[in-house]
Amino acid sequence: MEKGVPTVNLSRFVHGNEDDRRQFVEDLGKAFHEVGFVAVEGHGIPKSLIEGFFNASKEFFALPVEVKKKYEIPGMAGQRGYTSFGKEHAKQSNVGDLKEFYQIGQELPDGHPLKSECPDNIDVAEEPGFVDTGRQLYREFEKAGSYLLRAIAIHLNLPENYFDQYIHGGNSILRSIHYPPITSEPATAIRAEQHEDINLITLLVGASAGGLQLLTSENKWVAVMPEADEIVINVGDMLQRLTNNYLKSTTHRVVNPPREEWHLPRLSIPFFLHPVSSMSLNCLEQCVTSNNPLHYAPVTAGEYLDERLREIGLKK
Repeated sequence: MEKGVPTVNLSRFVHGNEDDRRQFVEDLGKAFHEVGFVAVEGHGIPKSLIEGFFNASKEFFALPVEVKKKYEIPGMAGQRGYTSFGKEHAKQSNVGDLKEFYQIGQELPDGHPLKSECPDNIDVAEEPGFVDTGRQLYREFEKAGSYLLRAIAIHLNLPENYFDQYIHGGNSILRSIHYPPITSEPATAIRAEQHEDINLITLLVGASAGGLQLLTSENKWVAVMPEADEIVINVGDMLQRLTNNYLKSTTHRVVNPPREEWHLPRLSIPFFLHPVSSMSLNCLEQCVTSNNPLHYAPVTAGEYLDERLREIGLKK
């Protein structure tokens, strides 16, 4: 636990025997219930693909601002393409986070019943490999995320494939985030103010610099320090809501580095795994007990996402 979160090996669930799988389900369920975060090794996402997208992201964010702004599409609520510096903020704050980002979303074939909900991704003419590599990474994240949710389904006494129907064609987002060098004393903002994620789970490949912290149940901030080839997974509000607060969507933030590292930018690549809009987030019956009474009113994933995008300033 020196890295701030427990570690599990996903290959034990995907390729292991019954005992391996049972142990993985137990360990993941415990981590999501007690901490809300876990580091995952053996996730199967090719290192070359992660590095390729990191490098392509660096090239994109190095482009002049006026070029990047060509890819900021009005009315898209930041769900595809570029979002400029300082536009997003935490829901309890009016101060913009010290970041800019690019988002790649779900792609569905013509004729698919959900095609109208999934606008096309926006290719970058100046960096043709950027979005293409992102598309490949998106599929790998989606696959790894589906295995993690199968383990969680077993832990919750649901059918193993319970989540598959909801995440296939879902509103997942791959986000490449650039935190530029800090050039003057920030007034109040930090790189990313404390927040919880909206989605079911978030998968994060190691950032190019530290700064990620989570808030423990003892109300202490702890640095999350994954090993080089691990990804960090955390519970989002949708999964917390579905499980009536049994699985924890933990508050986290990205703090500014020490002054001597202000000149270093930070690049971070989270994958926000979302279900289809029609998925019910009504609390599961088995998670409502006399000790844990019902905490939430009925809502669909689409209604909840819409409400939260307005709260964080991406949707007007």
